[in-house]
Amino acid sequence: MAPRIKVAPLPEDLLSAYLVMTANVVGRFHENEERQDIASPFLDEPFAHVYVGDEEVVDFAFGRARQAQQRWAETPIKTRQQIFRDFHDRVLKNRELLVDIVQMETGKNRLSALDEVLDVVSNARFYANAAPRLLKEKPMPGAIPGLTRSKLQRTPKGVVGQISPWNYPLALGISDAIPALLAGNAVVAKPDSQTPFSLLSVLRLLYESGLPRDLMQVVTGSGRVVGSAIANNCDYLMFTGSTATGRVLGKTAGERLIGFSAELGGKNPLLISADADLDRSIREAISACFSNSGQLCVSIERIYVEEAIYDEFVSRFGTAVNNMRLASGFDWDADMGSLINADQLETVETFVENAKEKGARVLAGGRTRPELGRFFFEPTVLVDVPNDADLYCDEVFGPVVFIEKVANLDEAIAKANDTSYGLNAAVFAESETGWKAAGKLLAGGVGINDGYTATWATVASPLGGMKDSGVARRHGDEGMLKYTEPRNVAEQRGISMRGPASLPRKTYGTLMANAMLWGKKLKFLP
Repeated sequence: MAPRIKVAPLPEDLLSAYLVMTANVVGRFHENEERQDIASPFLDEPFAHVYVGDEEVVDFAFGRARQAQQRWAETPIKTRQQIFRDFHDRVLKNRELLVDIVQMETGKNRLSALDEVLDVVSNARFYANAAPRLLKEKPMPGAIPGLTRSKLQRTPKGVVGQISPWNYPLALGISDAIPALLAGNAVVAKPDSQTPFSLLSVLRLLYESGLPRDLMQVVTGSGRVVGSAIANNCDYLMFTGSTATGRVLGKTAGERLIGFSAELGGKNPLLISADADLDRSIREAISACFSNSGQLCVSIERIYVEEAIYDEFVSRFGTAVNNMRLASGFDWDADMGSLINADQLETVETFVENAKEKGARVLAGGRTRPELGRFFFEPTVLVDVPNDADLYCDEVFGPVVFIEKVANLDEAIAKANDTSYGLNAAVFAESETGWKAAGKLLAGGVGINDGYTATWATVASPLGGMKDSGVARRHGDEGMLKYTEPRNVAEQRGISMRGPASLPRKTYGTLMANAMLWGKKLKFLP
């Protein structure tokens, strides 16, 4: 049996990062408060702890955040820009340490952890540059040209609540907060209980860049208590997680009449056209299916291959997956790392065993690998999966994909769309074929000759889910504007909108109708 990896302990200041990062909230905690141990897939023993928050702590955090937000909203956009541009550089400078912390908490391979750092940098750069354009006061066409002066203003929502998951604790912990903060809001965030230090560590860099400490509060604790309290206090809610939890939080947001943005689950398809480059398809499909050990909402879990190339693709893809290198630790050469915990391992095992019992055949993987670490499961490829197997329709959220033969691309598109989800899809084909197919796929993001990284990394374009995969969008202009309230300000000069007081109402009606007709013909009315 291979020896368990030995990981040097994190520096003491990082192990106590919770107290450092939440200095303004920690006053509500006491030494006799409940603590939660933080474990690592790499280690047999917990390596740190955090305090467990409750409703009182959340209330305290919102009180501090609201006070800070009022001052922050008056801060010039140029000053906010400078903070986040400096933050951009600090994240790059500290990238190796941040990657270490992400790996320590999640067990993912190093390249997948680096993806998180790059995501934070991309969002900081894009929104720092876009903020002046998106937030500035804009003149709008008035109701009566020359007499109605109209402007569109953007005001922050107030305090944004954020609930982020364990699978991308750094990226999803701070990247969604970046546009919210730049837009003039405060943020109260709950990281997942298993992975608090990734967010806390990158938040420290943001403080060092000049962000007021009270402006972003972090409260650790359970989703049932802390998450619910955040949803019941915030002015806008940002959530990433399961569709089931999204429905609960969406109901709360609806009852409170606040805005809600959610990226939820997916059962994401990949289509392989007969005219696809097979070498590239196999290489990219491995990344699409098994990055982050398959633990991401946009991961590919089903592949539909045209009959003409099915046998060759299945044979070559299975061989390539069997040749993947699994390893724990900080080695850049590992193709895939660990799952997050025992529950996730059991879930993946159960899905695979159920499929096998129903008649599915394992083409690659399919086993736990305890000699590599407690929560390792091989990247797994299945064929001949019957439609009554649980994983045929349900999200696995692990390193498992099935392949199915289709007669043509139209059948593949129909099968791809036959789901309640609509988060991500991909098609591997010649360019023209790919673009035609993409326009027919019911998903918020569609990659052509790429699984998901191209759409995710294109931060200038909004990204999110259709159907049961979410509401609203992150990235793009919408990713910042959703954190603002548009205000329509119009000044009427000279003649009243109702005409002169001496004008008979019937005459007014006739004049307005004729003005509308001429406005349409001459195109001078909005």
